[in-house]
Order: sequence, then C-alpha cells, then structure tokens
Amino acid sequence: MASKEDIIARAKDAITEFDDEIAAEVAEEALVAGIDPVELIEKGFTAGMEEVGAKFEQGSLFLPHVLAAAEAMNAGIEVIKPEMERRKSQTKNLGIVVIGTIEGDIHSIGKDIVASMLNIAGFKVVDLGRDVPIKTFVEKAKEIKPQVIASSALMTTTMVNQIQIEEQLKEAGIRDQVKTMVGGAPVTQDWADKIGADIYGESATDSVNKVKAALL
Repeated sequence: MASKEDIIARAKDAITEFDDEIAAEVAEEALVAGIDPVELIEKGFTAGMEEVGAKFEQGSLFLPHVLAAAEAMNAGIEVIKPEMERRKSQTKNLGIVVIGTIEGDIHSIGKDIVASMLNIAGFKVVDLGRDVPIKTFVEKAKEIKPQVIASSALMTTTMVNQIQIEEQLKEAGIRDQVKTMVGGAPVTQDWADKIGADIYGESATDSVNKVKAALL
C-alpha cells in the first residue's frame, strides 16, 4: 500500500497536471488509507494549486490552466466531502465568515481555497463569489451578522475597493460588530494596517489560523 507521503505527493501532482480523474482516485485512496482529509487538501491539493498560481503569475501558465487545475481540485474535494462533513458535524461551529472576491475582480482561486479551508476548520462560510459589489458585503453583514467579513483582491486596481468595505461598514454603524480580513496577491500587512482591516491572510492556512485567533 502506498505511503501517506506518496499519496499526498500524487494529490499535488494531479493538480499541477490538471488531471481530475487522478485527483478523485487519490482522494479515494487517501480515505481508504485513513489520511486526514485536511492534510490531503493542505499538503496535496492546495500545495498544487499554489504552484499553479505562482506559474500563472510568472506568465508560464495561463488562465485555462488555472481553471483546469481548479477543476481537478474540486474533483478531489468532492470525493472527500462526505468525510469532511461527517467530521464537521462532530465539531462545534466556530462562527460565520462571509467571503468574496472584491468588485471588479474575477479571480477566485485563492478565495475558493481559503473558503474551503475555513469550512473544513469548522466555520460556516457564506461565499459571495467573485466581482462582489461593496454594498453586498455590507448588506450580508447586516443580514446574517457574521463574525468575519473577508475580501480577496488579486489586482492593485481592485484592492483599493477594500477601503470601501471599511468605510461602508462604519457608515452602516456595524464596523465594531465584525472583524474584517483582507487577502490576495498584492495585499500586504501594511495595506491591512493602512485601511484598518483586523486581519491580513497571507495564505489559506495563515487565514484560518488568524481567524481562529481573532475570535477566541
């Protein structure tokens, strides 16, 4: 039987090779081997996705490759979803996170990974999708009273809109009732400090750890 390291390495390869059939097969194998689905996603699928994302940013891969890699990751996650749901039902709900890619930005890979990792960690995640108007973030905050509002921006031209979330939450009188998190390739800790966001998520794992720390 393949070792845990082998299975995780193959999960990563399935993503970097855009192979959804292999991704699903490896996920099945991981379940049979009793590998923690969170570890498989973090060290296998997400690691592969981050590699694809880096190559996309360097210009050696293009959008169709990124979409194909995301499809492969989804195929793998579909297989382990029932096991994740089963585990989740045994852990208490840690809080609600509203997440979305900011207005004007159609990139969703990083946001999708963060959303699935938060979900696995035990948060109820309300994913607004991509190209989300600022007012939608604010309306959702009023409607469902989440603990965290998270916005992702992949371009410097759209990250300026993250300021608007801070401003409009203040105008609505609810800024002090929610934590805000910002992330995305051009976003930095300095930027988060400058606009007054509570949390800067550098990576998916970092985001989960910081959200947990902020709410405890």
